Amino acid sequence: MIEIAPSILSADFAHLAEDCQAAIRGGASLLHVDVMDGHFVPNITIGPLVVAALRKVVDVPLDCHLMITNPDEYIPAFADAGASWVSVHQEICVHLNRTLELIHQHGMKAGVVINPATPVQTLGEVLDLVHHVLVMSVNPGFGGQKFIPSTLEKVRKLATMRNAKGVNFRIEIDGGIDLETIGPAARAGVELFVVGSHAFGHGDPARHVQELLKAAQSAMMQTA
Repeated sequence: MIEIAPSILSADFAHLAEDCQAAIRGGASLLHVDVMDGHFVPNITIGPLVVAALRKVVDVPLDCHLMITNPDEYIPAFADAGASWVSVHQEICVHLNRTLELIHQHGMKAGVVINPATPVQTLGEVLDLVHHVLVMSVNPGFGGQKFIPSTLEKVRKLATMRNAKGVNFRIEIDGGIDLETIGPAARAGVELFVVGSHAFGHGDPARHVQELLKAAQSAMMQTA
């Protein structure tokens, strides 16, 4: 199932509720929340307070992507704030298995994230523990970056690993997704598309999300 996850990092924070509700009207079935601490990535963004505020005005899943150095310390706070999904980076979690279990223990769906330079093979031992794998198609830290085409080979490898292991995690992608890149990503096997500036940076979010969703669904039909 194709789903669009608009990244609120690119929304107008003076009208965050309105932007998010417009994106949902356009067909977004979840919202992506980029959490950055200025240590693991060179930016500082959103914390549990924003998640709690969003939870009051939308009823779709909140997909929280933790780009922070000590995720275990903050997982309970995101659960209390109303996060639905929480994903953590393979590169930062010394005890990745334990961190994923902690997310589960707090009633959320666990995901794991890999940066563009991280091989998918590093995830082989946790694929049975995750709800989704997020492939970064840019180096994390800032919105508006150019899509890295070679990351689609990682998507294809993940799809092969999923079939070989008989597990059912979903494949998500984040970075540089627009009307040009969403089709190739869908054909490679992506099901969840994080979209930032193309959803929120050009006027009506509802229209842009609708266009992206249609483009991804059309690409999927071509591969069927």
